Amino acid sequence: MKAQEVIRSIEAEQLKSDLPVIHVGDTVKVGVRIREGGKERVQPYEGTVIAMRNGSINETITVRRVFQGIGVERVFLVHSPRIESIKIIRRGKVRRAKLYYLRDRVGKATRVKQRFDRSL
Repeated sequence: MKAQEVIRSIEAEQLKSDLPVIHVGDTVKVGVRIREGGKERVQPYEGTVIAMRNGSINETITVRRVFQGIGVERVFLVHSPRIESIKIIRRGKVRRAKLYYLRDRVGKATRVKQRFDRSL
């Protein structure tokens, strides 16, 4: 076996199979495992997916939300063991692969139209 094949086989074991189909523009709720002291809990993080990157084990999504008037973006490794769950709240209708223009928008201008032809 070549080194590349060994790496692919190890990565294949780590891939999650229960993930929903995520698209840019969707509003998602990501359950993130957080360790505080000796305890572990799941903290939900809800926002709009503004970017998706790569495939395979390195797949990431960038989720943006406004918290107390400040825009906060987090990049999540989709196949990470820290991610408990990803739930799609609503589908967004967008015409771009990256929604970085939402960073410059404030208030109601940040809304994304809802898409009804895809199921949740």
